[in-house]
Amino acid sequence: MVGIRYERDGRSWPAGTARTTEWIGELTKAGRGIDAGVPSVYAGYATLVLPTGDRDAREAQDGELLSLLADHSPAPWWLGYLHTNSEETERWGDLPTVALYSGWTYTLVEAGPEQAATWRPPDSTRGAVPDLIFPADRSWLVTRLWDDGWRCIGGSIDLVESLLGRFPDAARRVTLGENSTPPGHRST
Repeated sequence: MVGIRYERDGRSWPAGTARTTEWIGELTKAGRGIDAGVPSVYAGYATLVLPTGDRDAREAQDGELLSLLADHSPAPWWLGYLHTNSEETERWGDLPTVALYSGWTYTLVEAGPEQAATWRPPDSTRGAVPDLIFPADRSWLVTRLWDDGWRCIGGSIDLVESLLGRFPDAARRVTLGENSTPPGHRST
């Protein structure tokens, strides 16, 4: 059986379903810990604060992050786009959505780093990078929750160390059970 597909860039991309993300829902829990956004199955966790007010800095961080993730797992990746407004909902048309976290809806498409960098306009209020990304092998997961000014990341110790090395002023290691809200930020 062929599933629903997303047609873009002259190609056909598989769309995700609730089954694609059920493992996330089963392994996250409400709260302010890193495991509110990232399943509690990884060896390392971190947050990455997003640049504010500087589009060039945001685009540079997005590109570096996607490059780092590509170094740690090849495509295919699942790209999840949170429906935060009507523009985001219209962009994905009739593709199925999945509910995660507090019932927020996402559209998921299986693609790769190039699509993660280009499918959402860089001038979007959420930036170009998808709100949820994980490779088919689930070796890491990156998410940005509804109104957070940071991303939550889970993966190998090597991935977290690489993240800390590339973003020394924006990345912070966190542990399970610790409040993952970066200093100076507010979690709602």
